[in-house]
Amino acid sequence: MGIFDKIKNGLARTRDQLVTRMEWAVKGKPIDEDAFNEIEEALILSDAGIETTETLVNALKERWKRGQIKTTDDIKSSMIEEVGSLLIPVEASIATHKYKPFVILTLGVNGVGKTTTIAKIARTYQESGKSVLLGACDTFRAAAIEQLEEWAKRLNIDVVKHKEGSDPAAVAYDATKAARAREVDVLILDTAGRLHTKANLMEEMKKIKRVVGKEMDGAPHETLLIVDATNGQNVIAQARTFNEALNVTGIVITKLDGTAKGGFILPIAHLLKIPIRYVGVGEQFDDLIPFNAKDFSKALIE
Repeated sequence: MGIFDKIKNGLARTRDQLVTRMEWAVKGKPIDEDAFNEIEEALILSDAGIETTETLVNALKERWKRGQIKTTDDIKSSMIEEVGSLLIPVEASIATHKYKPFVILTLGVNGVGKTTTIAKIARTYQESGKSVLLGACDTFRAAAIEQLEEWAKRLNIDVVKHKEGSDPAAVAYDATKAARAREVDVLILDTAGRLHTKANLMEEMKKIKRVVGKEMDGAPHETLLIVDATNGQNVIAQARTFNEALNVTGIVITKLDGTAKGGFILPIAHLLKIPIRYVGVGEQFDDLIPFNAKDFSKALIE
């Protein structure tokens, strides 16, 4: 299956809900203001958010007033273009060639598939000929260290770890030092998704960033937030919180194939303007796909 087909399959539930309502709004009747109210409702139900929905619907209305929208197909093609224009600014891959080692700090609440996603990203770099090292900075749970080690074993990658309950920043420091000494291309740091309070978690992540930056100037080079698509609009709140505290430089969206709320990606692009690096549309290694704005907008509407 090609990449576009995978994205299309991953967005099936969101697209079915969105497109069915859009088609129902105009089927067998002239396109009028009421039709745009229905489209607005369809976008909000897909978790596109009020502000982003208004931006898209107003753009469609302008095209309609200019006589550019007369049929359902016109609405779809116009929507693809408008969604694409929202998403193109956040389409960007991680530029790992700029530093060696290139240090990626991963963030995300528990349950989003962080460790599995780290393994998939590591595999992607391996396939492009890069050497990878992992840092087990989630010392909060023994299971997290074991899970990372299990993935590392499958990929034949080394893991820098300390015992459960150790200082995560100390692990990050040692991992960065090891990556430099071994001349590794990419270091990926796994981190905890839950401490006793949200403030506590953010302070822990800030400390990791500071310590890594002291060991290697400019590191971490990518602060990557991993989010679960099935959380819909809650992802926006998560992304905003992490971004304000830690200056997120990229987002990975997992479990896109498990939700009808995939529209939440639109306000991430529109309001937060954080680059989207990958989308996950399944369990397999090659189901983590580099984000492509054009493919995504077509797969969402067509």
